[in-house]
Amino acid sequence: MQALLDPAILFFLLGALAGFLKSNLEIPSQISRFLALYLLMALGLKGGFALAKSGFTTDVAMALALALLLAVLIPGIGYLVMRKLLAPFDAAAVAATYGSVSAVTFITAVQFMESHGYAFGGHMAAAMALMESPAIIIAIAVASKLRRTQPLHGTPSPPLVTQSSLKGVLHESLTDGAQFLLLGSMVIGFMTGQDGKLAMEPFTGDLFKGMLAFFLLDMGLSAARNLPKLKGQTPWIYAYAVFAPVLHAGLALALGYYCGLAAGDVALLMVLAASASYIAVPAVLKHSMPEANPALYFGMSLGITLPLNLVIGIPLYVQLAFSVAGA
Repeated sequence: MQALLDPAILFFLLGALAGFLKSNLEIPSQISRFLALYLLMALGLKGGFALAKSGFTTDVAMALALALLLAVLIPGIGYLVMRKLLAPFDAAAVAATYGSVSAVTFITAVQFMESHGYAFGGHMAAAMALMESPAIIIAIAVASKLRRTQPLHGTPSPPLVTQSSLKGVLHESLTDGAQFLLLGSMVIGFMTGQDGKLAMEPFTGDLFKGMLAFFLLDMGLSAARNLPKLKGQTPWIYAYAVFAPVLHAGLALALGYYCGLAAGDVALLMVLAASASYIAVPAVLKHSMPEANPALYFGMSLGITLPLNLVIGIPLYVQLAFSVAGA
């Protein structure tokens, strides 16, 4: 309950209430885009400053390796499960959505941990960046195989995914503006270290929580307006959107604990594993996998999983990580 008293989370709930009540409250798209870029830039700088202080250690390498492992395991397991519930292309799209990550969920978790005095490594921002692309590539590869084995009747099949198109997807994922800004800001923070931190303190410190609250207000509006898109779907879809993130977080907890990660890094690894993309993956799949239903995977991630992670998931994952890995 204490987590609900966080102003940022309360603004998210306010936005959700406005959406459900069909209020005319609206955040202009360009302002929302600016807020997202600001949060990523500030997060990257914070991560770079922290990494400059700690250095690139074996613990950092282990955390990044586990992040990559989870980025492959989660979409693979997700496809095997969803294939029993959905059409093949929809199963691949949902698996990619839940195999990738949500920057908003991660940023909110970072703010939550900072405000409660939990320590964590700044390199976890790099882990977030590493976890975004593998699920997309896996989904596109699965779609290519499906088109070869299950051609669509009555309509021309989309062109097969070739090596060059996979290369293009990878290039787009790595050079996407938000991703590029996050990684570039981390490099700048690492290069400038403590001096850079002092120079940018008003930008990365005092403004951060207010900007996050404003952005979460917009996310609450979007979540409430996308939930109705799931109307008429099988109840198993709702169950997956609720329980799969918890299971993914549990997998991250087990791996992080077994490999001896610090409790704060385990907590953020759990948050990343539990999150689901509603920006990067839908944007790519809309063009590369037109056979899938966007309302399905977009409605699940934004309408159900994002609110649950922000309101309940983050404090739960942090508490579990410090109870298990912090002992």
